[in-house]
Order: sequence, then structure tokens, then C-alpha cells
Amino acid sequence: MRTRSSTRHRTRTCLYGLLLGLSALCAGLLPAGPATAADNGTWGVFPTPAAGTATSDRAYFFHQGAAGTTLTDSVTILNSSDRELTFQVFATDAVNTPAGGAFALLPVETKPRDVGAWIALAPEAAGTVAVPARGRKDIPFTVKVPADAAPGDHVGGIVALGTVVEGVQQEGKVRVGVKRSVGARLYFRVPGPVTAGLSVEDVRVSRSAPLLPWVRDARATVSYTLVNRGNVVVSPEVAITAQGLFGRRLLDRPARAPQSALLPGQRIELTEPWPDAPQSDWVTVTVIAGAADHPDLVSRSETDFVAVPWPAAGLLLVLAGGGAAVWVLRRRRHPEGEREEAVPDLAGTR
Repeated sequence: MRTRSSTRHRTRTCLYGLLLGLSALCAGLLPAGPATAADNGTWGVFPTPAAGTATSDRAYFFHQGAAGTTLTDSVTILNSSDRELTFQVFATDAVNTPAGGAFALLPVETKPRDVGAWIALAPEAAGTVAVPARGRKDIPFTVKVPADAAPGDHVGGIVALGTVVEGVQQEGKVRVGVKRSVGARLYFRVPGPVTAGLSVEDVRVSRSAPLLPWVRDARATVSYTLVNRGNVVVSPEVAITAQGLFGRRLLDRPARAPQSALLPGQRIELTEPWPDAPQSDWVTVTVIAGAADHPDLVSRSETDFVAVPWPAAGLLLVLAGGGAAVWVLRRRRHPEGEREEAVPDLAGTR
């Protein structure tokens, strides 16, 4: 999506002649990358293995069901420690963290409104669940898809929150107890019309230039927003380019993926460092987002900024001002049209 391009080109022509941090601790951030069972080294949460097997071939839950249907499955909590552990087990929705876009599951205090609300755990998970040392606990659950469920992807998870407070975090004047948690992701697709949507918005550039230009590099940060306006999960890839006056290429960063897929309806803020930004130029920065699994899905947005070495410019202004002042003083001492009159030599006249 190119915004205000005609206005920018006209302006350029004239110129030619810039919570979920705590929720992540409580709900557990699940890193992006290859599908692996969620585990923090002490306990893990994953789909229950098939009968007679100790490990599961599923890292996450993947289900599909039409509106109005009910499905069943089971989640396993594995205790790898040498003591019994107790957990509060709950289902919730998934989100992307606003800054950075990491995958996160909402904390227990937040009521789920999507697939997390469709999940009903077995009665034994109503209170706390005890898992013996070096043991495991299987908890059946059902997913009841509402009759008015919207088509597309619905993402959530099932979380095992430890009941032991393992630390204290200072939040302003409040001390907050921190509990660890692990959650298994759950991806649910409701059949029907699906639309992949992705837009780049609010591109902006912040700069930090040295006091003495060209003594060391100027630095900049390119910030932008990615929004999933569709109803399916997309894995965006973002490329950033920058051009100076007369089309000079200043930055050409090839497409690369953020740390996590972008969930439907989510908006995330991303930043890219630019360590060798220009110190004197008129620059157009363009951000282009696409998705490998949706080749036709492309969005672009751009912004302009003027890079000026302000200390040097200020010195030039001071010198120019001083020169102008000297010129004015000289003009006042010798106004235009003022002439020295010749004094006749009367002594030599007889």
C-alpha cells in the first residue's frame, strides 16, 4: 500500500531545485521456530501420546471442526522433577505481544473470548492438579464450537501454571509474585471462507546523529506496524529499502520473518536498527511485507525524512549571520550615494 506518494514526489521535486510483559511471565511465552513440545525443563505440556507410547508425535494441537460440532482430545502434563508439583490448569486465547510480536497465551486472570472459551477441561482440573515426581497427568478436554463461530483460524492453548511463587517482581510500588507456566498451543480451523490479510502501517524513522558530522556513523531506527486483517494465521516476511536524492540506494534489507506468525486480528509494533544511516540526505524508507504461503499477499508503506547534520548547519548559520551583520554595519558606515567632496586648494590660488 503506497501512501501519499504523489504529494511526496511533488515535495521532493521542490526540494531538489522521520500488560503483556508480566502476562508473558505468568502465561509463558512460547518461542517461534520448529514445532517442539512446550517445556521449561521442570515440567512440560503437550498433546497426550497415543496409548502405549511415552512420547507424542504432536508438538501442538491442530483441529478442525464446523460450527456447532464438538471434538475431544487430551493434554498431558509431564513432571520432570524429583518432587510432586501442583498446577492450576486452564484454557485461554493466544495473542501476539504488541512489541515484537511474540506468541503468548493470556494469563489466568484474563477471561478468554475465542477458542479458549470453547474448551472445557475434565472435572479433575477444576481445582489444582497434582503430578507426582517423574510422573505425568493426562487431562481430557472437549472443544465445543459455537454455532455462530466465524470461519478461519482460532488460536489458543492449554496452560499449566505452577502454584509455587518462585520470585517477586517490582511493578512500580507494588511487589508481584511470579509463577512459572507452560502452555501447549492449540490451532483450530473453522471451515468456510478464509481470507489472508496483511498490512504495513505507521512507518516512521528516528535518528541519532553525532555532534560532529562524518566523524562517526549516524544511527537510525525504522519502526512500523504489521496488522493481520484476515481470518487466518500468516507468517510475514518484511523487506526494508531506503533511497536518497536522485534514487541513490541507501539501504536494501532483504525479506526476513519476524520471530512469530501473526495471528488473525493482531497488531504488532516492530523495529529495525539502521547503524549507518545517512547524515545528509532526503530519504524515502519503504517497508514491504509479504507471506511465503500467500504469494499474492503484498503490502507496502513508506515515509520520508530529511537527514541534516544540525551542528554543522548551526555553525554555518552562525557564520552566515556574522557575515550578514558585518555587511550591514559596513553599509551603515558608508551609505550608498554618499560621496566625499573635494576641498579646493585655496592656498595655491592668486
